Amino acid sequence: MELTITMSQRPDATLLECAGVLDYASAPYLRQIVFEQFDARTAHVAVDVTQVRLVDAAAIKILLYLHRRGEQLDAGLQVTGAAGVALSALEIAGAAKQLGVYDQLDWPVQERDRRPVDLDAVELGHGQWPAGVTESLLRMAQLPAGDRGRARVRDQVIERCLPAAHRLARRYDSGSEPAADLAQVAALGLIKAVDGFDPQHGTEFGPYATPTITGELKRHFRDRASGIRLPRRLQELRMAVNQARDGLTQQLGRSPTVNDIAHETGLTDEQVIEAMEATRAYRPLSLDVPTPGMDDDSTMLDTIGGDSPEFGLVEYRESLKRLISRLPGREQRILSLRFYGNLSQLEIAKQVGLSQMHVSRLLAHSLDFLRRHLQDD
Repeated sequence: MELTITMSQRPDATLLECAGVLDYASAPYLRQIVFEQFDARTAHVAVDVTQVRLVDAAAIKILLYLHRRGEQLDAGLQVTGAAGVALSALEIAGAAKQLGVYDQLDWPVQERDRRPVDLDAVELGHGQWPAGVTESLLRMAQLPAGDRGRARVRDQVIERCLPAAHRLARRYDSGSEPAADLAQVAALGLIKAVDGFDPQHGTEFGPYATPTITGELKRHFRDRASGIRLPRRLQELRMAVNQARDGLTQQLGRSPTVNDIAHETGLTDEQVIEAMEATRAYRPLSLDVPTPGMDDDSTMLDTIGGDSPEFGLVEYRESLKRLISRLPGREQRILSLRFYGNLSQLEIAKQVGLSQMHVSRLLAHSLDFLRRHLQDD
């Protein structure tokens, strides 16, 4: 392999100076080193190819892939210093401008510490997964069930694979969920993958672990990320409509209409609208948000009524109506004049033609009757 790499670092940036040939055999080593910088949250990675004699198509493909992954991870990748055959290859492939080849690198030579990178110590993985993991799991499976070495190998595999699991988690980091929560979910998926992997089947660990971890992340969004638990049918509708809307936005160059989405997904307009409403209900609205259309500092909480003290009397009122109807007509009239007409016992006595003492006894009898039966009910 005709490639050497030196590394210079700043607090938020890394410079990789390559010399020799960047081709199908050597580019994976550069990819692994750049991924390690992304895992360390390096904001900007520059690849200086001033001393690179040749860049082939495979290496250009890897550089473009690293550039895209950097954008997805809120990091930057720049290829600088290309000249001669290397620059011509990047220009022919249409990658020069995208990789920032024509941009100047603000990193004076005297500020570069240029620490050599030991490429022999770089472990190349299957895609993003470390090499040798499958072999380690195979050795673990061959150990007896009670052997302490099993737990030690298991812990080593999980530790080596955590960066790859976190990279998968960052693909789902859209800001709706804390990144730390997604990293924990991915780590849980990794543990399930390690415990469920059977190396005797002859497959590699990476192709088995990736869907296991992504499945765990998707279940997290389905079951726990939503503040409101939507039915499965609405969840599937929402996903289909969101995917169609994103694709149509790129195709049409505008926001698609309900009819556009319905035609693309084969749904009815009503189903599309229902899915859109379900998307809006994905998270409950906080009661502390300002009230729409109001100029003052009122919130949604101010628009919600409290419990009225009259609510507790509804049942008694309905029971009283039934019990009062069981009283004799004269006693019903006396109760009405006393509690609805606000008349005194003397005034009631004059209206019904009874003595005040008789009215008092009838009132006491009626109230005792109502009280006893309300307590029985």
